[in-house]
Amino acid sequence: MSNNDSFIEEVSDEIKRDRMFGLLRKYGWIGIVAIFLLVGGAAFNEYRKAQQTQAAQATGDAIIAAFEVETPDERITALSAIDTNSDAVVIAQLILADSQIGTGDTDGAISTYDAIRNNDDLPAIYRDLATFKSLLLQGDAVDLDRRRSAFATLSAPGSAFRLLAEEQLALIEIETGEPDQALLRLQRILTDSDITSGLQRRVSQLIVSLGGELEAT
Repeated sequence: MSNNDSFIEEVSDEIKRDRMFGLLRKYGWIGIVAIFLLVGGAAFNEYRKAQQTQAAQATGDAIIAAFEVETPDERITALSAIDTNSDAVVIAQLILADSQIGTGDTDGAISTYDAIRNNDDLPAIYRDLATFKSLLLQGDAVDLDRRRSAFATLSAPGSAFRLLAEEQLALIEIETGEPDQALLRLQRILTDSDITSGLQRRVSQLIVSLGGELEAT
């Protein structure tokens, strides 16, 4: 390589280095900010997880404390004071509703179920469960068409309470003088692979009471 070529190459390298340092001086702050964001984001996530853990522990302690009180009324008061949207608190609210039923406070239990049902921040399974239990508790107090519509919604494919809702729809059909429709529905329930032993027993009894026949398994 000639001296001239060597000189040109050295000049080119110097120009490249100058450009690189110039870019670093101009845009280097972006990398620094990115590093701070990554570190800050990780720290915030850890803080948030710690806060959630503390909240869950506090909720668990509150639920345990509620069950250590002496009277049902005191237990209801303690459970009612727990007010967040965590899964543990929803379970506490469902237990609260059962306690209210046990003390004869049906209206209070319905209000508790309805509060869960109307809380869009909760997972659908809890809202559906509260809807189902509220409908059962209210019984004939709910208009027949509203009951039928609500149970039909709960019987949609994929619903956790599909078969239980189908059972209630069959009972409504019996109530409205549609025994043939009820029998067809009950037979479908009986052959469903997801049926539980308790539901199987109830459905079998209903089929027999309606004059239907049970297929041998």
